[in-house]
Amino acid sequence: MIELEIDGRPVQVPSGSTVMDAANQLGIFIPYFCYHKKLSIAANCRMCLVEVEKAPKPLPACATPVTAGMKVYTHSPVARKAQAGVMEFLLINHPLDCPICDQGGECQLQDLAVGYGTSASRYEEPKRVVPNKNLGPLIATDMTRCIHCTRCVRFGQEIAGIMELGMANRGEHAEILTFMGKTVDSELSGNVIDLCPVGALTSKPFRYTARTWELSRRRSVSPHDGLGANLVVQVKGERVMRVLPRENEEVNECWLADRDRFSYEALHCEERLTEPMIKRDGQWVSVDWQEALELTANALDRIRREHGAQAIGALVSPHSTLEELYLAQKLVRGLGSGNVDHRLRQSDFSLDPHLKGAPWLGRSVASLDRLKAALVVGSTLRKDHPLLAHRLRQAVKRGGVLSVVNPIGDDLLTRVAHEMIVAPHGMAQALGEILKALAQGRTGALPPDVEKAIDALEVSAQAWAIAESLARGDPSAVLLGNLAQHHPSYGTLHLLAQWIAELSGSSFGVLGEAANSVGAYLAGAVPHHGALRAHAIQGMNARDMLTSPRRAYLVLNLEPELDAYNARQAAGALASADLVVALASFHSPALERAHVLLPITPFTETPGTFVNTEGRVQSFHAVVRPQADARPAWKVLRVLGNLLELPGFDYETVEEVRAEVIPAQGDVAAWLDNHAEGFVMEGLGGRAGGLQRIGEVRIYDADPIVRRARSLQQTRDAATPAASMNGALMQRLGLKEGDRVRVVQEGGAAELQVVRDDRLPDDCVRVPAAHRLTRGLGGMFDTVTLERVAS
Repeated sequence: MIELEIDGRPVQVPSGSTVMDAANQLGIFIPYFCYHKKLSIAANCRMCLVEVEKAPKPLPACATPVTAGMKVYTHSPVARKAQAGVMEFLLINHPLDCPICDQGGECQLQDLAVGYGTSASRYEEPKRVVPNKNLGPLIATDMTRCIHCTRCVRFGQEIAGIMELGMANRGEHAEILTFMGKTVDSELSGNVIDLCPVGALTSKPFRYTARTWELSRRRSVSPHDGLGANLVVQVKGERVMRVLPRENEEVNECWLADRDRFSYEALHCEERLTEPMIKRDGQWVSVDWQEALELTANALDRIRREHGAQAIGALVSPHSTLEELYLAQKLVRGLGSGNVDHRLRQSDFSLDPHLKGAPWLGRSVASLDRLKAALVVGSTLRKDHPLLAHRLRQAVKRGGVLSVVNPIGDDLLTRVAHEMIVAPHGMAQALGEILKALAQGRTGALPPDVEKAIDALEVSAQAWAIAESLARGDPSAVLLGNLAQHHPSYGTLHLLAQWIAELSGSSFGVLGEAANSVGAYLAGAVPHHGALRAHAIQGMNARDMLTSPRRAYLVLNLEPELDAYNARQAAGALASADLVVALASFHSPALERAHVLLPITPFTETPGTFVNTEGRVQSFHAVVRPQADARPAWKVLRVLGNLLELPGFDYETVEEVRAEVIPAQGDVAAWLDNHAEGFVMEGLGGRAGGLQRIGEVRIYDADPIVRRARSLQQTRDAATPAASMNGALMQRLGLKEGDRVRVVQEGGAAELQVVRDDRLPDDCVRVPAAHRLTRGLGGMFDTVTLERVAS
């Protein structure tokens, strides 16, 4: 520790700290623009100049390391004069357009100009003008306002992992721009809006819609991925106007993914469902709540009496709140059926009887950036979990070794030390090779079935390197991603990854796909156990409910044709049902097979709880009132339970529902466990024959809200799906880039453009799922055929 004095006040700070760090510890404010606690020090705005005793001139507080006995004066005449001089220079070319600037009212330059500027400018020459740039659909520019703090440039290099913005030229001619007119396409790009201290970079969707002093600020939690990023939702009247990050170092730090930031646009889209509707003679008819609920209750009761309770099934979304999921499974089990599941994109449920708890991350989110080694299995990490990818990127920057086993070789914007890009059917073999390398010389370390499965494998050099990195790394982690969880041999992948973690001394984690992927297990929204693993009526999983259609379906917060592993199968199952009751926030073609539509509120209009991938319980309140006749889903389910005369549905508040699931102390760690016991592995699978589809879910197709966010759907990540394959396969099929093909699967077809991607494995075609153009296709990892479309 080093002792120094700032403005006459003594303070002790660790060696290597700066004057800015010491001042912050004392609560002494030093003005700045370029400094940010999460970015490297640039010291180019010079606004933080302070007087240091015996120094010949003022020094920048952000870049000056502390020394023993140092005396610093932040508000002395020397310091004030230096700060005022810097402010005068910053304002020389800055336009006087505060009244029309979107940053007005929350602008650092405005605030500091009042405190450190003068009432009039001595500069009378013409001001410079900088042309605006097109950075894409999310970020608006007014580059004449830029003060060259370079926060946006450093963010791209150090946090997002890609330098999309840079500073060209020098002096008065310097400007921030993209390379050769390209747009900013990072999945974290919106953070530069928060970082910009002036109005140079602002939110394009929010532009000119409200002033900051008109907005109320309310806390919430994002529903889109397993992280559960903390939000500040800004509201004007009863309309969500903007979403910003709420700082939480343990979860999202001070960042937000664009999916979390801009998805609010969907809350007021034209497809928003605002009144109950029933289908009569093939046409939708608006009715009141009483009629809709009574019709639903009577129809469910009739089907139960005539066909038995097992004829009823519930398909629920892990993007729903814990309370909604709990009441949905309680309603179905109250009717006598155990057919309830939230895992529509999962295709292999062989682990269900063997899992010891709810699958989770296996460690804290905050610890990911301190890993020395990590193996990620089956994940397009940047797109599935943007802020977890950022954490692993920071781990690599600190010397960590990142390895990947995946059917897709997308750039993770960080150094991947070892990767095995294999076809989906080869993923189990790749993990088997890594496990065999770890098991060398350890007789009896593995169960007989696992040893038998990997015995004949020849270990590749990459597998040896991955095994060695995990064995040497401490701490280290093995993480299963979304693609692995959707895989037809998920049980095998899970068991192999579990033993890799066991033999290497790594933590074993499952990356939660949605905000309540963990919470859904705790709520009992699975067919093999009730809430908190209590004994309950057992039933069919999501795959079985769709392959063996039920008479009645209760669909919660889902679009089954877009959210199921096999879209075509889901559509057929719902079409054959006597009753489909959809609790939905949006009316869409994917719900045309429903018979009753009950309008429920999205996460901004209901209180609830999400349990994120590390098991963190995060409750939130509604930030606005429900639109029109929409109602929170937990209230709708409660009333349905009452109409069906089921016991235990007399709730007055959402807290009463939560109390039946979450222990009083809020700790759910006792119910989190990724390990499977008693699962017998029957080989590693093999080549399926034909062309295998790689059907990943793209970042802006993940759930009903992001699919309707207008600006997100204009980004490069939301471009029209294509049929991607490597050059060797294109040559064999007689195709060239830009050709159009019909992708045929299980009797359905989609016409797509051919795109060459030599990072894909042989005999694989990458065709995204969860999109309207591909919703007529079958399984996400099943065989497809291609037919060339004549031009």
